[in-house]
Amino acid sequence: MRVWTQRARCGFALALVAAAATAACGREAIVATDALPVKRVVVYRNGVAYFERSGHVDKDEVRFKMKQTEVGDFLATLAVMEQGGSSVRAAAFPLKIDDEERDPDAPPPLLTDDQKKGLETVVLTLDGKSHDLEVGYVAESPVWRPSYRLVVHSGGEADLQAWGIVENLSGEDWKNVKLSLIAGAPLAFRAELGTPVIPPRPTVTDEGEVIAAVPHGETSLAQEPPAPPASVAAAPSPAADASPDEEAAASRTGGGLGHGAGTGSGQGFGNGRGRLSGAHQTPAPHLRKGAPPPPPAAKASPMPSISPPRNLRSLAAIAVEGGATRYDLPLPVTIPDRSATMVMLLSRQVSGEALFLFAPDDGVPDSRSHPFRVGRFTNGTPGVLERGPIAVFEQGAFLGQGMLDPLPAGATATVPFALERSIAIDLDHNFDELGERIAKIENGELTVERDRVTQAKYRLRNGGDAPAKLLVKHPRIAGARLFAPPPGTEDNVGSGTALVPATLSAHGTVELVVDERAIERQPADWFSVIADNAVKAYRADPKSDASVVQKLAAAWLVRDDIVKKRDERDRLSRQANDLSQASEETRRNLRAIERNKTAEALRQKLTARLAETAAKQDDISRKIVELDSKLPELGVRFSEAIRDIQLTVPVTTTRG
Repeated sequence: MRVWTQRARCGFALALVAAAATAACGREAIVATDALPVKRVVVYRNGVAYFERSGHVDKDEVRFKMKQTEVGDFLATLAVMEQGGSSVRAAAFPLKIDDEERDPDAPPPLLTDDQKKGLETVVLTLDGKSHDLEVGYVAESPVWRPSYRLVVHSGGEADLQAWGIVENLSGEDWKNVKLSLIAGAPLAFRAELGTPVIPPRPTVTDEGEVIAAVPHGETSLAQEPPAPPASVAAAPSPAADASPDEEAAASRTGGGLGHGAGTGSGQGFGNGRGRLSGAHQTPAPHLRKGAPPPPPAAKASPMPSISPPRNLRSLAAIAVEGGATRYDLPLPVTIPDRSATMVMLLSRQVSGEALFLFAPDDGVPDSRSHPFRVGRFTNGTPGVLERGPIAVFEQGAFLGQGMLDPLPAGATATVPFALERSIAIDLDHNFDELGERIAKIENGELTVERDRVTQAKYRLRNGGDAPAKLLVKHPRIAGARLFAPPPGTEDNVGSGTALVPATLSAHGTVELVVDERAIERQPADWFSVIADNAVKAYRADPKSDASVVQKLAAAWLVRDDIVKKRDERDRLSRQANDLSQASEETRRNLRAIERNKTAEALRQKLTARLAETAAKQDDISRKIVELDSKLPELGVRFSEAIRDIQLTVPVTTTRG
């Protein structure tokens, strides 16, 4: 791939001329002075940059010319750095007065050439002695923008490059400056200190960020790995033949050194893995005693990879200060005015792969039935990777582009870059309520917990000729927990999603079930089935309060007797109702044959049946009366049995 084999030059600063015009065309600098040249520039991602000017001064003042709009920022952020104490006595600047405040009879003031250009002068008054002076300040500047390249290899490894694009619109050339790029956007507002202000306070503006209309990726934060078993051998140490300078550079850049990493330069960018040497190296089979020499091995063609820099010290040093990631370029760079420069920030090997992600996106209608192709890798650097475009390559071919969201150190990014229509997915839901647990018993009232179950069933069908590894981005239900999730599931609480893995064979179909359960607390009738199940579960739990279990056992004897008698009364009531209906039917039949003299035998039979039914009704009524007299007494006994029970169980969060 030509894109990976062209070597970067000049400290890996690739100048991208944005316009042919330069400062010679007459464009005024935002802030300029002849006494102190720019020596250092720190660019942020919030529309400002920090400029540091330094030099030898033996005058009694230093004059800065700047745009009127920059006077406030200059005064609000001006910092003078000088050994032995500052020699600056004052910073003077003119005030801009509105025309309506001038004397109408006075002649209009004459404008200087600088005023015609909209420039003002800020004068730093010194003591007139010789000094090595450093002056720093903040001025508006375009944000620097990152750009990434990811080359995916087999075996779960990938090459990652990060570049930073810096644009100089300051009105002057940056010649041999120390350049630093800061990830993140600290609060910075426009301070109108150069203009007289009467309250209300100056307006604080925020340009915000433009959200790209691309499919959203997924970020999985780093988790603490499980402790390795005692039998696992220690990891190999770094290569013994790496020079101290190279080891220091690798430590600073996060590059890592190792031999045979497949880069073609004898050095690899990764996690510091290398071959064991000396006594720790296992002898080759053909060197063992009595072993025949092996046949000559065929040379394996190297996989296309990012061309790493020859010298690791040419990469930016990555540091995390105050929670912000900082990239310090080790070599001075020159960026002419009205031009852009792309500098390499890092180049290293990371854990990564290309797979599929089912994540329906409203901007891509077909994504509700088909997954995206995605690049997935882990940020192995010590700092945050800022939001920016990323190009994905595999086996020497360009796969597509995606947008990388801000990625913390140790987190894993899943970046969609294409839609895969050879895999189809449909979704169905099942709902249920399961489980009964005691939540609270107070003042004779019972509260139980139940699980509101939602099961999402994904049916995955692979129409391709090759197996496919797929992740389902499942939207999580607020307040619910995953119940027995499939192995390898990543529950990303911050984004409200879960990444559920699945493997599809060629032309295969798989059903993936994601079970979520939310807890509901509700009052329950002591004599309901829900209450019976909850109490029995509490009594069977060895962790339950023994005294409460004893009280519930005694109460439940009475409760079971009440339930039994209620069931018996209900059964008798149903029988009495059936007999009443039968008696009414018999009476209607008797009335129908009342004048039929030939139906005497039938009349006698129906009369006998009516008498038999009445006797049964009387017996059932007697039993119902007996039950009705016993149930109130049992109810009082049950109320007394549960009156002293006080129990509160914490809300369940991890059951299942």
